[in-house]
Amino acid sequence: MTSLSANWLLSWVHADRMMGVDETVLWDRLAQSRRAPLEPSWLGEVYSPSLSVDLRRALCEKLGMLAEAGWPVIDQLLAAHGPQQELILSAGLCHQVEARDWLLDQLQRSDGNEEQQLAIVQALSCWGADVPEEVVISCLDHPAQQNRLAGLQLLTFRAHGCSGDALLKLCDGVLAARQAPVVIAAIRLLQRRDGPAIANRLAALCHSTTDSIAEAAFRALGCIATPASQRCLLELSESLDNPTRRFMACEQLAQQFRR
Repeated sequence: MTSLSANWLLSWVHADRMMGVDETVLWDRLAQSRRAPLEPSWLGEVYSPSLSVDLRRALCEKLGMLAEAGWPVIDQLLAAHGPQQELILSAGLCHQVEARDWLLDQLQRSDGNEEQQLAIVQALSCWGADVPEEVVISCLDHPAQQNRLAGLQLLTFRAHGCSGDALLKLCDGVLAARQAPVVIAAIRLLQRRDGPAIANRLAALCHSTTDSIAEAAFRALGCIATPASQRCLLELSESLDNPTRRFMACEQLAQQFRR
């Protein structure tokens, strides 16, 4: 090995070790943040896309939690480094109107970038009531499970402003999906509402070939506890061929009368 090559290698090893030490120092500082609060400016100065993924995310979470004080720094970092996923996360965490507007604008600009779109929609979840309905519908209609779950999270925050029939219509597509986590999330959203149409739709899901979906539907009917849900449970307890599911229907029906 030539002297030049050896010197280059030593310099590279030294730089690599220094980077590791720097990250350790930053982790230690983050760990002490409860006793010694972090300044937004410091978080902005130490952030770099070259840091490890976990450290970048931790720094941006701290920055987002600083709310109004954190947003100007997040805005500067976005301008400098672009829509990195951890910066998108921090924009959502800060709960500032300006951040929401930036996320909505960025969502329109990210057409075709599926990964970035998902990150933005997830960051927008706390503003579900203010997110345009077409964005929610687009997520619910998306074939990917994570996008549909993100759409249901958005819908959770605006459900109080929807009638039962409107909410059921929005959930209709995801209730027909083959993705059990998506269907169960929709069931849990619907169980907060009453109405014969919702009770009947949940009763239909009690016939699902997927046990976890059927179990969630039985529990949802038990939570609703209205004459319509009681009627559905009674009919299920008498008509189902599966003894396990008949027992579920009877159990949920009995619990309602104990209340």
